[in-house]
Amino acid sequence: MKKIINDPKTVVAESLRGLAAAHADVLRVEDDPAIVVRVDAPLVGKVAVISGGGSGHEPLHGGFVGQGMLAAAVPGAVFTSPTPDAVEAAVKATTGDAGALLIVKNYTGDVLNFETAGELAAAEGLDVRSVVIDDDVAVKDSTYTAGRRGVGGTVLLEKITGAAAERGDTLDAVEALARKVIGQVRSIGVALTAPTVPHAGEPSFDLADDEIEFGIGIHGEPGIERTAVTTADELVARMVEAVVTDLPFAEGDKVLLFTNSMGGTPLVELYLAHGIAERLLAERGIVVERRLVGPYITSLEMQGMSLTLLKLDDELTELWDAPVNTPALRWGV
Repeated sequence: MKKIINDPKTVVAESLRGLAAAHADVLRVEDDPAIVVRVDAPLVGKVAVISGGGSGHEPLHGGFVGQGMLAAAVPGAVFTSPTPDAVEAAVKATTGDAGALLIVKNYTGDVLNFETAGELAAAEGLDVRSVVIDDDVAVKDSTYTAGRRGVGGTVLLEKITGAAAERGDTLDAVEALARKVIGQVRSIGVALTAPTVPHAGEPSFDLADDEIEFGIGIHGEPGIERTAVTTADELVARMVEAVVTDLPFAEGDKVLLFTNSMGGTPLVELYLAHGIAERLLAERGIVVERRLVGPYITSLEMQGMSLTLLKLDDELTELWDAPVNTPALRWGV
């Protein structure tokens, strides 16, 4: 294992110190427990949108803390859910009278720990709601979940709900919007190599040089099938088919297409794949109105990619376009 680290036990803490140093104008990092919060927290008159999960998926979630997106992010150890006390600390550090919305990816540890934290915060008089995102179309149940996994759609959900909170929507309205997005977003991922967790020191699974894992999660979980390496045209066509037919998306739908690197896939390959996906969607009469391309929800250094489609309407498009100022997403400000 070759990584730019000092000690596997301190990777997350040292990384958070670097995040805070690089983006002190946007966020701050608090210790014991570790949380990432907006510099202007606690928020006054605005819903605090909070998310988190195991580290190793950067820039998710800490890289999305800032104006127009998350009020706070709660990082766990690599691929490990944060503890309830850390989530509760994030709620207390950011939440005012407008309340808080917890965005939880559908992994068993995340769901249980965020639920516990919400109950603890509610016992202290805070209005805290939670939503669970489960946009992965590959598998119904996996090593880490009961039901579908939360993957790339999380990025889009955090941006859209964060924009609604920024403009002053009520907690009821932000929660309803979140459930709307969850109902209209679908994702699929593939891996060419496995990630190596620092404290494990070896790849999460074995994958031969001529194999692709189709339908993977973001922790190196297995997919639905291991296939031979094929052309980009054939691979992207299968991914588009899996996503489009699940909702299903139909001719005339307007969508946001998110083409994501799992960490190790370079942009030259990612843009190639994105172009193929755009062409295939156009052939189906599906209109790509908004796009996001890049490494926004990763799995350490895994080579691979994911495709996410969100069905848009005027409100969702307006909220996607709204100003955002975070380390990883920044426009309109």
